[in-house]
Amino acid sequence: MTKPPEKLKVVRKLRCAVYTRKSSEEGLEQEFNSLHAQREACEAYIASQRSEGWVLVRDQYDDGGISGGTLERPGLKRLLEDVEDGLVDVVVVYKIDRLSRSLADFAKLVEVFDRNGVTFVSVTQSFNTTTSMGRLTLNILLSFAQFEREVTAERIRDKVAASRKKGMWMGGVPPYGYRVDNRKLVVDEEYAPHVRWIFSHFLEIGSCTELAREVGTRGIRTPRGNRIDKKYIYRMLSNRAYIGEAVHKGDSYPGEHDAIIDRKMWDRVHAILQESPRKRAARTRAETPALLKGLLFGPDGAAFSPTHTRKGGRLYRYYVSQTVLKHGAGSCPIGRVPAGEIEAAVIDQLRAVFRQPEIVAGTWKAASDHADGITEADARAALQQIDPLWDELFPAEQARIVALLVERVEIGTRGLNVRLRMDGLGGLAREMLSGRIGEAA
Repeated sequence: MTKPPEKLKVVRKLRCAVYTRKSSEEGLEQEFNSLHAQREACEAYIASQRSEGWVLVRDQYDDGGISGGTLERPGLKRLLEDVEDGLVDVVVVYKIDRLSRSLADFAKLVEVFDRNGVTFVSVTQSFNTTTSMGRLTLNILLSFAQFEREVTAERIRDKVAASRKKGMWMGGVPPYGYRVDNRKLVVDEEYAPHVRWIFSHFLEIGSCTELAREVGTRGIRTPRGNRIDKKYIYRMLSNRAYIGEAVHKGDSYPGEHDAIIDRKMWDRVHAILQESPRKRAARTRAETPALLKGLLFGPDGAAFSPTHTRKGGRLYRYYVSQTVLKHGAGSCPIGRVPAGEIEAAVIDQLRAVFRQPEIVAGTWKAASDHADGITEADARAALQQIDPLWDELFPAEQARIVALLVERVEIGTRGLNVRLRMDGLGGLAREMLSGRIGEAA
């Protein structure tokens, strides 16, 4: 009697993807690096499971120089996309922490794997995530991996703190005016004079906004070629590296590098910075020349000069006709006008130009000979941005814009006539398009 033929065992094909990762970029340029070693071990393991239907997929999922503490890794993202698309059955890694060092992140990965029926395998640690015991063991090992990572981070932080307390440079972008040489800060003689000028000039004007404008006029930029705005200047004025100190968590220590600014100038600068910004603005406003100085003329063609008087501790500002100053009261139908009122009237007319498209269009036609390549649409878009910014501008910046735009203000018994500078309108539009006015707000 013949035996019935045995049934052939059908082996399901399992597509295996190898994932490799290395935290640092050191050694990646070598012909055979750590990523290659991980891949070789994983491919050998897959080959040993050929009888179980394991086959290697062609795509490679490698992340070199990326920490395992984040899921934002290009190679890992491609792997997860292929898992979601049903192109992978088994994910193979050399060690668990190559996939993730964070327990929370690994839980997210396991959820993705389970949802798509994918098994996770570690070559050097025998785990199978389809069993509860495998999950428990994985979680325990990942907890230790995360613990080790946190201990390592604490050691690094302690080392950085100890080094900073010794005044050592611990990396990062060097302050403006310094360069890094042999892991130490060295004064850069190309940029250090700019730092000294910025500190000394701040003592003269007391305004980061005005200083930023003058820095831009001088063409001073960062070593990378970026504009230096008032925030950048404030950070420079507050950086204790310029007096030869190193700072760690708010505490200062003597640094190994040379100072660019002496302590006396630093103290004078910070005496100004510690003053209320409102008080500094008021002082600068008082020192700002009268808004219409040299621009205001009376009905007889004579210029009006700014003047002021104090009563009861208050300051009252006026514009007085030169005719009155020379020939006395009554010699001009308009002898004296309050400065605040006449300046507000001129500013209202200017803001009407900024605010209303039809006025911009009419003014631009008259200024088209001075446009210098700027279209009417560009001018309209640029000038309309000034109106909402105007109240935030520093008084000195407002005075500069008035001087740029206004050629002459004529005051008579019937009202006010403001004549604009045709070339100034184009110049102001160019400044707005380049972003200079916005930085002064």
